[in-house]
Amino acid sequence: MQSAKSDMLRQSDVMDPARARAMQVALGRVPDLVPGKPMPPFFHQLYFWSPEPPDRLGRDGHPKVGGIIPDMGLPRRMWAGGRLQFDAPLLLGVRAEKVTSCESATRKEGRTGPLAFVTLRHEIWQDDALCVTEWQDLVYRHDPDPNAPRPVPPVAATDEDVAQLHSFDATLLFRYSALTFNGHRIHYDQPYARDVEGYDGLVVHGPLLAQHLMLLAEAGLGPLEQFRFRATSPLMHHEVGTFCRKGRKLWVRGPDGRQCMEAEA
Repeated sequence: MQSAKSDMLRQSDVMDPARARAMQVALGRVPDLVPGKPMPPFFHQLYFWSPEPPDRLGRDGHPKVGGIIPDMGLPRRMWAGGRLQFDAPLLLGVRAEKVTSCESATRKEGRTGPLAFVTLRHEIWQDDALCVTEWQDLVYRHDPDPNAPRPVPPVAATDEDVAQLHSFDATLLFRYSALTFNGHRIHYDQPYARDVEGYDGLVVHGPLLAQHLMLLAEAGLGPLEQFRFRATSPLMHHEVGTFCRKGRKLWVRGPDGRQCMEAEA
């Protein structure tokens, strides 16, 4: 196991309501957010951008590893899941600070080859109060072997009490990438996604799936205190996902019945 770095990245940003309203529009919601109003859960993904010059980007469009994220020698990056704790609402129009550190970085041998697991911890503060703590789980792996059998995803449950259908075209993926300053090419460069990383379309952002699940949970359960999610199979831009809730359990079901994400509020 590689020890986590003690380095911390500090960022400061004003929670611009215009950016949050643009996110509402992209999600097909009424843009009603104004200064002083609490931010919806997970909308902090729209802030604290970390732009890098072209020579500091990897082949996939993400910033090169090093610094907070150690170089584990594996090219493919995936957001595998995360956990959030909401202690106080983040208010729009107010400056906030984000402090990021690497909690762990581990390399293991999996059934398909070496894997690296990295957990980042993000703390978001506003007016000297800790508002949100997020643990972000990343997985790094080798490029896929075209001759290897594809992993079989889990089958999603069908006993939900609440279900919503959401589709994701290339325009929505572009808008979400732009709003979150996410340069990962699997979300907008279809030849790269197909020929290099082995997908059969553009990949819907894992955090975008989680965002819909958090909004679904909040609508049924009220303000969130904690939320965890884990990606289990990618959803493609040409697929319609079913977003499900049964009590505090949530999941995303693909059109073929596979489970794409599971979560708990």
